[in-house]
Amino acid sequence: MSEKLKCGLIGKTLGHSYSPQIHAELGDYDYSLFELLENELEDFVRSDKFHGANVTIPYKIAVIPYLDEVSPEAARIGSVNTIVHTADGRLKGYNTDYYGFGYMLDLAGIDVKGKKVLVLGSGGASLTARTLLSDRGAGEVVVISRSGENNYSNLYLHADADVIVNTTPVGMYPNNGQSPVELGLFPNLLGVADIIFNPSKTRLLLQAEERGIKCAGGLSMLVAQAKAASEYFAGTKIDDGEIARITAKIEMQMKNIALVGMPGCGKSTVGKVIAGKCGREFVDLDAVIVERAGMPIPEIFAKYGETYFRQLETEALAEVSKRSALVIATGGGTVIKEENRRLLRQNSTTVFIKRDIGNLPKDGRPVSQANSLEELYRTRLPFYLDAAELEIELSETPEESANKILESVGL
Repeated sequence: MSEKLKCGLIGKTLGHSYSPQIHAELGDYDYSLFELLENELEDFVRSDKFHGANVTIPYKIAVIPYLDEVSPEAARIGSVNTIVHTADGRLKGYNTDYYGFGYMLDLAGIDVKGKKVLVLGSGGASLTARTLLSDRGAGEVVVISRSGENNYSNLYLHADADVIVNTTPVGMYPNNGQSPVELGLFPNLLGVADIIFNPSKTRLLLQAEERGIKCAGGLSMLVAQAKAASEYFAGTKIDDGEIARITAKIEMQMKNIALVGMPGCGKSTVGKVIAGKCGREFVDLDAVIVERAGMPIPEIFAKYGETYFRQLETEALAEVSKRSALVIATGGGTVIKEENRRLLRQNSTTVFIKRDIGNLPKDGRPVSQANSLEELYRTRLPFYLDAAELEIELSETPEESANKILESVGL
């Protein structure tokens, strides 16, 4: 039996990377994370410790002097993200981000030919984006940087932009909710691409969705470039359909499962069962609020009123929802605020649990006690429907409900 190929990811601080999971889906080779200091880079690249490797920040340019050859697109970009030991012992560098970025644009249906494109950021990812945009016949490509001639203080000069590409880390976890630009400044906008993949939907992408603008996030680019790199590693062609399959699988692993619905509908009970079945952490949003406030919810309402409680709720949700792979039980009124629905959309698959109104308990629930449940449900239903991607009727047992939800979300 031949020895497995040794592949991996070279970087300085890798933290949690999804690359091993992606490459496990793409090919039968070992894929490891290689965290290297600057003074270790040359010796490692020139060693026999890998057959193929991806390269990430901050070494995409630094590795080039150690290579025997670079591909035409990598040479034009001036950046390498994939290295292969060739059969004759040479080191060849490629830039598969070029392919990944093109795939991302195609997935969103963003045609840049003849269009004015703003590229936010001037780093390595920006170089890749600009090269592909030029190759695809973009009419004008303008780089927006913090201190260049075109910067964030004079964006009004480019209000006629057709497409925006974000290559900066603004909005990336853990700084969710930030956006490099406000899309309201660009009335002609036709497309938005953001190379960030965590969260699943950055605030920039949520803005685009809310305006009905074609958009794409960075996970599809990450998987597509990995597919191209895998083909170089193993020398075998991989069907493009694998990109969509793996993207969907990784996204589902990353995203939270957030449960919404009326007070007492079973969100916490079912959520705990779901978490147990798929090995995820369970978070009860009301419990987070109680811990932060240092008092039970009825006491919060009695002392400070509902407005104060809702602010605490938004703050708790902002912190919880930015994380990944949780099961979150929200409060019955969480989805009333548009801001909260937006927070859920960034990184969650949201499920609306429906239960017969006559079976909903009121004990310990100030809003339920103070209102007609029928009227409360009628008022909140549009918000539940707006927030949720899936609707599930509560089954006879929490186990049955949990299984139904897990099947629906693909876990």
